[in-house]
Amino acid sequence: MKFGVFSVSMPEYGIEDSVKLLKEFGYDGVEWRVAEIPDEEPGDVPFEFRYWKGNKSTLDVKKIAAEAERVKTLCSDAGLEIFGLTTYLDTDQFDELTEVMKAAQAIGCPRVRVGLVNYDPDKATKTYPELFEDMRRDLARISELAGQYGVKAVVEIHMNTLISSPSAAYRALEGLDPKTVGVIFDPGNMVIEGFEEYRKSFELLGDFVAHVHIKNSRWIEDGRDDHGALRWKRDWAPLWEGMADLQRIFVVMEQLGYDGTVCIEDFSNDEPTYDKLSKDLVYIKKLKAAAEQKVREAKEA
Repeated sequence: MKFGVFSVSMPEYGIEDSVKLLKEFGYDGVEWRVAEIPDEEPGDVPFEFRYWKGNKSTLDVKKIAAEAERVKTLCSDAGLEIFGLTTYLDTDQFDELTEVMKAAQAIGCPRVRVGLVNYDPDKATKTYPELFEDMRRDLARISELAGQYGVKAVVEIHMNTLISSPSAAYRALEGLDPKTVGVIFDPGNMVIEGFEEYRKSFELLGDFVAHVHIKNSRWIEDGRDDHGALRWKRDWAPLWEGMADLQRIFVVMEQLGYDGTVCIEDFSNDEPTYDKLSKDLVYIKKLKAAAEQKVREAKEA
């Protein structure tokens, strides 16, 4: 198993500094955020939104060929692998996705994330089943493109999208080739929407599990509504303080022989980025070691 960081978690660090930081901490690799970079930096970005607005650890999707070559050199010199190029492109942006796949192929990057297909029931122009079938048609074409360029296109289990649970991810990819399409498994997102028991989920998805994100989240009280009912809102949490059972995730991965890539995607705001990413690696290594011991003891019992 190899450990890395999704660069969205390093918003105040530029590309070069991100590479230096990951090398310093001893991570194995990096998953690069790929998005449009505005000509001018946005002003007055709230602290908790810095991951998505003005993020400096981002490759410009409009210059992805050159950007990919740039990070390939930096990462190779630092002894880091590039686990993936993670875009926010819609499933029907085939031309743009093709360019990212070409860039991934050129640098030997194995994965390209297809953008999340957002779903808001109050704004949807079609029913959920209709939107889902549209996405399925897009993914079939994306699977062909990925095969053409020798990469794997991945979708992410993510709240407020058409793929908010492991079952929905399986339905989206069912019948497609797991060599060309796959799933980013994300237990932190599943706290918010789409939780299904982890082992059941991994067994269902099987070879479609291509990558794992590790972060954590929780629900916190948010006053009461007009009728006196308690309201709740989501909150990102340090890995060891959220509601996702990360120890259980590592046990399941050990039980089922998952030995792929795992990336920290930590949106918590309790500590500076430097401190939390340093502690996160120590923590997940402890979870991995504990999982190995637990599975070994179960086999020997």
